[in-house]
Amino acid sequence: MSRRQQEKPAPNDGAFYDDLDGSLAEAWRLLEEGVTDRHSPCHTPSLGTLDAEGLPTVRTVVLRAVEQEARLLRFHTDLRSHKVAEIAAQPMVALHAYHPDRKIQLRLAGPALVHRDDEIANDAWQASRSFSRLCYGVEPGPGAAIQAPWDWRQGEDGSVEAESFQNFGAVLVKVESLEWLYLAARGHRRALYDWRGGALRKSWLVP
Repeated sequence: MSRRQQEKPAPNDGAFYDDLDGSLAEAWRLLEEGVTDRHSPCHTPSLGTLDAEGLPTVRTVVLRAVEQEARLLRFHTDLRSHKVAEIAAQPMVALHAYHPDRKIQLRLAGPALVHRDDEIANDAWQASRSFSRLCYGVEPGPGAAIQAPWDWRQGEDGSVEAESFQNFGAVLVKVESLEWLYLAARGHRRALYDWRGGALRKSWLVP
């Protein structure tokens, strides 16, 4: 197979290439696709927080829900993880996703709130698969120091789900800014969408 045959077709960018509203709509579409398609690069964005020493720290999370009208993103976490304490100390977080096939980068920022043992957490828990629920029953908790790489355990059946739920949290991020970058051979496009202060402010940026 030739190199040309292996190349993926260029995306149809006519709806957003020179259109601020179209670019924002495409950004939300990619995020929503990331929820439903586990093969999408937007399914696993990177989350940035500040640790206890004020140093930036980044990890991968799984995007579980997107509410475009409310500008909310949801992912799940073990309440014993470092990021929960980091969010409590400094709620402002950043999220990053890059889609290599479509050459689109998304950078999002806003306050995060961890929900535990409430309606949001309960609904998220009920929508989770049994296998995923067992991950929150790991002992000791995520990030704990251990003597050997196998020196931890995880529940193997539904009998530990009640205990697992005690460690389960659903995190909602309110998007206050979204930066869009589209890498196009005919000319890159970059834009900023900012909801801080209420009304949306949008502008093109130099790529």
